[in-house]
Parts: sequence; C-alpha cells; structure tokens
Amino acid sequence: MNPGNSWEFTDDRGHLTVADHHPARVVAYIQAGATLWDHGLRPLGIFGSHHDGDAPDPAKAGELPLAELHHFGAGSALDMDALLAAEPDLIVAVSYGGGQVYGIDPEAAKHLEERIPVVVIEVGKDRSLDGVRDRFSALARSLRTPVRPAEAELERAEERLRAVVAARPGGPGVLALSAAGAESAYLARPGTWPDLRALTELGVALIEPAEDGGANWRTAPWSEAAALAPGIVLADVRANAAPRDTLLANADWRTLEESARIVPWNPEAPSSHRAHARFLDAVSDALEAVAADDAA
Repeated sequence: MNPGNSWEFTDDRGHLTVADHHPARVVAYIQAGATLWDHGLRPLGIFGSHHDGDAPDPAKAGELPLAELHHFGAGSALDMDALLAAEPDLIVAVSYGGGQVYGIDPEAAKHLEERIPVVVIEVGKDRSLDGVRDRFSALARSLRTPVRPAEAELERAEERLRAVVAARPGGPGVLALSAAGAESAYLARPGTWPDLRALTELGVALIEPAEDGGANWRTAPWSEAAALAPGIVLADVRANAAPRDTLLANADWRTLEESARIVPWNPEAPSSHRAHARFLDAVSDALEAVAADDAA
C-alpha cells in the first residue's frame, strides 16, 4: 500500500473501508450520486430502488447528467453482471436504519460487498438533515472532490425562512404527502423525515396526521387530507407518486389545489447544501405567496 495515496472511510455502520488508492470509479444509489455530483464528483454509474422503474427517476437525480451515466437498474432488476463488469472501486449506498443497504435485495447487497467496497450513509429518521448533509460532506472531502459546499447559500436560505415565518406567526399549516392514487394519499409524519424536521426547527407549522397507521406515513382518503385544511401542500414528485393529472377526478384533491399552494417535495433530494437551500427557498416562496394572497 502506498501510504501517500491510500484511502479510508468509516461509514454509518461503523465499517472501516481501506484502499491503497483514492476511489475514482464510484457507483452510487441515485440520491447519493446526485449529492456527490453537487460536490464535484462524477459517478461512473447509478442504481435505483424497488420504487423505481426501468429508467432513473429524474426527481431523485438532482443535476446528474443521466444521459451520460451508466444506469445499472433498480431493486430486484439490478444488473449485477453489468455493474461488476464496469469495475467500480467503490459503491456508495444509503440506509434507512439498521445499516441495511437501501434499494437492492439483501442477498444482492451481500454479494456486492464481497466483491467491491461499499460505504453506507444513514439518511433515515434517526438522523437530522444537518447530520445527513455532514456525512455526505465528509465522504466527499475524503474523495477529494473539487467543489466547496454552498454553506453561505444554505445559511442565507435558513435565515430567509426564519424571517418569513417570524413575519407571520401561527400560519399557514403545511402538509407533506405522497399521492397513492385518485382515492388516497400517504400523509407524512413530519418527525420521521429529516427535511420536514428541519422545517419545524426553523418555525414552519407542519401538520401531523392522525396517530394510527404506518410509522412514516398514514394512508388516508383525500377527504381526510382536505379536512386538515393546509395552506401549503408539499407534494411528493418522485416517480412512485401518482402524477397530479391523475388526481383531477377527485373533488377533495381539487379542493386542496384550489385552497393551498402546492409545492414540489422530494423526500430523496440530494443531501447537499445547495439542494437543501433550494428546498428552503421553495418553502419560503410558498409562505410569502400565501401571505400575499391573504393580504389581497
């Protein structure tokens, strides 16, 4: 091993990866790849999750040049032979708890890790948005990425959001959801999503759905979502969410569209300072628009 060019990184499972050179051929889960791209690293290729189709989900891709990257499949359709043939020297994956690699079958993940170093970053409910971002930043630094994090841009966006909230105490309520289809929605529990918790910490009034149901989402009819009377709806824009034009036949969805500002929300956005600043600015824009409507 050449000590001057060696590389090591301890991931969020506590696994120490050591290599005799800095990884240059990185394959990543699409969200992780988009995050590393924001730091200036161009991944060799990407893979998706069981929620994705045959093509990469552009909502998760950030600014990745998808047409120029290898896509090795998603979930059970991961093309292991093609991935191994590409000879990556590092896989960057994410986990939503327990260190389990998200997006591919456990046996495939085990087989992969027997052949290639795998680094796993925790992005689930037990970590703050700052914490997720800091871990990706640490990985990016270790990989000698050339782009400095947009720390000033994020600080500006945070201060702006605090000021917008302070200018109008007590309103409006913000509901985060993912459209299941024309009849129902998945209502997000704010405490289980790092980006939604960050909004709460900045003073935004997130609406909490009823307690019963799943840990991260409550499945509910659109009538229940409409009855919560949000002023702003953060609507999941990932490919696995039902598109807005398929919801128009539902009167309760139309009520939401007419009474609330609909803001695109990506629960798997890149975990970079720049991407988080854009998200906070989108929420600030919506809050200001609601305030302007009320004043008119």
